[in-house]
Amino acid sequence: QVQLVESGGGTVQPGDSLRLTCAASGRTFSSYGIGWVRQAPGKEREVIAAIVRSGVTKFLSDSAKGRFTISRDNAKRTAYLQMNSLKAEDTAVYYCAASREQAIATTIPEYQYWGQGTQVTVSS
Repeated sequence: QVQLVESGGGTVQPGDSLRLTCAASGRTFSSYGIGWVRQAPGKEREVIAAIVRSGVTKFLSDSAKGRFTISRDNAKRTAYLQMNSLKAEDTAVYYCAASREQAIATTIPEYQYWGQGTQVTVSS
């Protein structure tokens, strides 16, 4: 089992950057694929970025491509989501999630463990 804690959210202006951090407890972090999932008000959760256990394979949703970067450091049991050129439509609660899948996990049901979420608000 793995416990996840997100940090790094906040209120920024359009065009700004934020880096979200997902810190994991437990010694098996490298056994899980990691995803970043967001939920905007009134909308369903969506997987916007994912990375496999080794970090070799990554996924970015269409809304994240060209602006967001996902990475992980297994030695530190930490994953990151670097978000650049933020837009108002990026406003959401961002969750870090862990998947037991070996392949890249791009759908909500593939994730078994969740953090509590961190709020990102993009507003002028």
